[in-house]
Amino acid sequence: MTATAQCDLHWGSRIFGPRQPVVMAIVNRTPDSFYDRGATFDPALAFQRVDDVIAAGAEIVDIGGVKAAPGVEVTPGEEIDRVVGFVAAVRARHPEVVISVDTWRAEVAREVCAAGADVLNDAWGGVDPGLADVAAQFGAGLVCTHAGGQRPRTRPHRVHYADVDADILATLVRLAERAVAGGVEPTRVAIDPGHDFGKNTWHSLAATRLVPRLVDTGWPVLMSLSNKDFVGESLGRGLEQRLTGTLAVTALTAAWGARIFRAHNVRETRDTIDMVSTVLGDRAPVRAVRGLG
Repeated sequence: MTATAQCDLHWGSRIFGPRQPVVMAIVNRTPDSFYDRGATFDPALAFQRVDDVIAAGAEIVDIGGVKAAPGVEVTPGEEIDRVVGFVAAVRARHPEVVISVDTWRAEVAREVCAAGADVLNDAWGGVDPGLADVAAQFGAGLVCTHAGGQRPRTRPHRVHYADVDADILATLVRLAERAVAGGVEPTRVAIDPGHDFGKNTWHSLAATRLVPRLVDTGWPVLMSLSNKDFVGESLGRGLEQRLTGTLAVTALTAAWGARIFRAHNVRETRDTIDMVSTVLGDRAPVRAVRGLG
């Protein structure tokens, strides 16, 4: 892909233009997620969450069956049990929504794509190269993430980069180009700098400042910022007090050209990116009657 040549993003039945920021809502099918603590592990509550986030303005739902942090082992079979039937039911319930699944395992990816998933969100940096092969086979989207070479479900410990910016840029371009070489359509690939994955807070702040250069690669940039530790440590805020900081980084990176925003707080994120788009002239106000009466 030519640098700076932003293209449409084709995920599922939707086509998102270069200046059309979108919200990817987080829907966890886990009993131990870091933020919601298993609030949507129950299927009925998970379905309600899907209904609510779509009503709040999410174009994409990102379904995960294993929390990112260390914890009780979840086998591939258990992950499949948590997500595959749910994906199929969401597809039947909301035919128009883009369904993403957060997994690093090709065997899980194959099952969820067969059940109706549109996107594979690989948060662990291509640790299983077969994931991209599955995306190519099913014509699915793929999120390529920088995770610093960390193994899945591990926390960074004294991680060091000679040049974190160069590492993120080179890794993401390599992963995206490898996916395309393997048969994934270029218009279905996005890149994510991977805040907090294989990074301390200084690294995540550097990854944030890198966004304009990531946008210049031409690959659509996904921001997974929601309530993360780098926000909490930057502001000295606990888990339940990170929304304002999250939205500040969301607004900044939206103005810099990031296009997909993975979020717990969907309505607030929707309003933030819509306001940025309106200020930039890419979106009209819903109403503008002030001073006209």
